[in-house]
Amino acid sequence: MENIKDAEKSVVTVGTFDGVHRGHKIVLETLKDYALRNGLQPAVVTFDRHPLETVAPSRAPRLLQSVRERDDILKRYGVKVYEVEFTPEVSGLTAKEWMEKMARDYNAVAIVTGYDNRFGRDGHTLSHEIFTAQAREIGLDVVAAPELPGICSSAIRKALGEGDIEAANEMLGRRYGIEGEVVKGRQLGRTIGVPTANLQVNPRMMIPAPGVYAGEAAGYPAVVNIGHNPTVGEGNPLTIEAHLIGFSGNLYGKTLRLEFLRKLREEKKFTSLDALKEQIRSDIKDASLPTRQSSSSPSNN
Repeated sequence: MENIKDAEKSVVTVGTFDGVHRGHKIVLETLKDYALRNGLQPAVVTFDRHPLETVAPSRAPRLLQSVRERDDILKRYGVKVYEVEFTPEVSGLTAKEWMEKMARDYNAVAIVTGYDNRFGRDGHTLSHEIFTAQAREIGLDVVAAPELPGICSSAIRKALGEGDIEAANEMLGRRYGIEGEVVKGRQLGRTIGVPTANLQVNPRMMIPAPGVYAGEAAGYPAVVNIGHNPTVGEGNPLTIEAHLIGFSGNLYGKTLRLEFLRKLREEKKFTSLDALKEQIRSDIKDASLPTRQSSSSPSNN
C-alpha cells in the first residue's frame, strides 16, 4: 500500500463511505476546506470491503456502490484516496492505534470526523473529550464535520428497500444506479415487441424493492422491472430487466448501468400477455415524462 510518509503533511478522514452521499459530502468539504486553509493534502482512508464483511459477515449490509465506483467518486472530489485491506488485524486496531497509523503512514497532522464518527474498535465507547485528548497526545488536531440529520447509508438502504427512489436519490444527491452484464433471459419482452436487457448484478449490491421504475440507461430513458414475472408463472427467480426506450441494438455481454428516477407501480400478475403488453405501453409513456431528478454527479433479452 502506498503511503505519503516523508511527503507533504496531510489532513485525513477515515470511513467506509458507502454511497458517498450528502452526509459524506459535508465531511469531504470540511476536509478540503481545512486542507486549503492550512496548506495540507486532503486524504481519505477507506477500505476494500465493508468492515462488517470481516467482523460479522452475517450482518454485512448490501452495498450502495462498488468499491471502484466509490473510489472514483471520492477522487473526483479532489482528495487523495488510500484503500486499506480490512483484515481481522485491522479490525482490532483501537482508536489510538488508528491515529498513530495515520500520523505514521499518511503524515497526518489533523483528522476530520463525521459528527457521530469514532473509528477504531473502541471508538464508539470514547467521549469526544477522550478521543480528542488521545489525538493531541499523538500530535493530531481533531475537526468535527457539521451534522446533516437523517442522512446515512442505512437510511438510503431503507428507502431503496421500500422502493422510495426519490427519497434515496435526495439523500445521495444523485441518481441511484446499479450495473451488470447483460445476459439472456426468457426473451418474453422480445416476443411481445418490447425487448429488454436482463442484468446480472453482483449479489452484494443493494437492489431496489420489486416493482416497475422509470430510469435511464446508456443515455436512453428506460422502464425497469425488478421482480419475478408472475404473469408467466409462479416461483420465478428475481430478475432485473430494462427496456431502453428508442434503443435498437445488441447489448448481450456488455456492461450496462441503470439509474433510477422514480417508482411507477408495483409488479403485478396480469390475466393475459395482451394485458401485460398494454400496461407496458402505459409504463413507457409514463417513464418518458420529464423528471425533477438531476443526472449523476462526478459521482437484454
